[in-house]
Amino acid sequence: MELDLEFVRAQFPAFSERSLRGQAFFENAGGSYTCAPVIDRLTRFYRERKVQPYAPYDASRVAGEEMDEARIRLAAVLGVAPDEVSFGPSTTQNTYVLAQAFAQYLQPGDAVVVTDQDHEANAGPWRRLADAGVELREWRIDPDTGHLDPAALDALLDDKVRLVVFPHCSNVVAEINDVRAITARAHGVGAAVCVDGVSLAPHGLPNVGELGADIYLFSAYKTYGPHQGIMVIRGDLGMRLPNQGHWFNGDVLYKRFTPAGPDHAQVAASAGMVDYLDSLYAHHFDRHAEPEDRADAVAQLMRAHECALLQPLLDFLADRPGVRLLGPRRAECRAPTVALELAEPGEAVAAALAPHGIMAGGGDFYAVRPLEALGIERAKGVLRLSFVHYTSPEDIDHLMRALDHVL
Repeated sequence: MELDLEFVRAQFPAFSERSLRGQAFFENAGGSYTCAPVIDRLTRFYRERKVQPYAPYDASRVAGEEMDEARIRLAAVLGVAPDEVSFGPSTTQNTYVLAQAFAQYLQPGDAVVVTDQDHEANAGPWRRLADAGVELREWRIDPDTGHLDPAALDALLDDKVRLVVFPHCSNVVAEINDVRAITARAHGVGAAVCVDGVSLAPHGLPNVGELGADIYLFSAYKTYGPHQGIMVIRGDLGMRLPNQGHWFNGDVLYKRFTPAGPDHAQVAASAGMVDYLDSLYAHHFDRHAEPEDRADAVAQLMRAHECALLQPLLDFLADRPGVRLLGPRRAECRAPTVALELAEPGEAVAAALAPHGIMAGGGDFYAVRPLEALGIERAKGVLRLSFVHYTSPEDIDHLMRALDHVL
């Protein structure tokens, strides 16, 4: 079955926006367009429910119910318990709070494995644990390909390792790491696993329960939703870590790592992401399925469409003179986030593409460590071309024509 692209694009008001006509959006890794169900829920909340939630009067009661609905329905899609999902202002902030908890939990001499493939949000906070006497061990990428070899992890693992931190896929290398296999390796020595899923989740929300990760983080504004960070932390680990929230909320798992009050409207609007996934499922399939199975079926449709568009672009770029394509050359091994090292700085090339109707970005994208490991200067950066399932074949053709002209 193929993704019905006309139906998909009808769910995103951006494609009807006059100011965006004639432009192809290739900066989705920085933030996707927002789907209509999220916009509708956010608008309704601000119009009808913008009061302190969880009080007994109707507007407040419904506001609280909508916030709970978002957490419960997302948990069902992600294959975890409702109290294992929490919201924060961003994934960067969620990671910082988690690192503070681990700084109190770990003992001097304990070890944490980090990578040089990560976005800084999933690198810097963990590396600062060294200030508390924690030993840092770096799992390094191949300097030519950016590949993170699971076999190389084995040499870093022993009974001192308490945590292994890595991305589901990098926001510049884009190779999809085998979370399930890496998690099994880490669990084999008793270590917990924290996975940055920000760059993978837009291409299909994962079943975190099946992956086995102890912590999984992603950003709702990249999965067609509001600007929130969403974090799964499994119950056993979450209740062992020191509480970072108000002391009197310490017995509620989803409040333990939210020091500030949540953004009520955006939390409630996050249920619209599940509305959207469910609408895609209902449009393409005529059978009943559980939430996580519906999400998996939709993710497969998304990935098949993305791979069909991605491979021609990779082939177009692979052997082009003066172009270094980061990450795998096979679409099925990577996310459709394509970073290119060029003769000119990436930001300058993105600016040159803009008059051709291509919305793209250039720079380091907070992936300074992987770029430096690949021998790319931060000041030069890369051109990044990223798309998702609502991208059309015409958008890809538009991009390749523009690249042909600019390069």
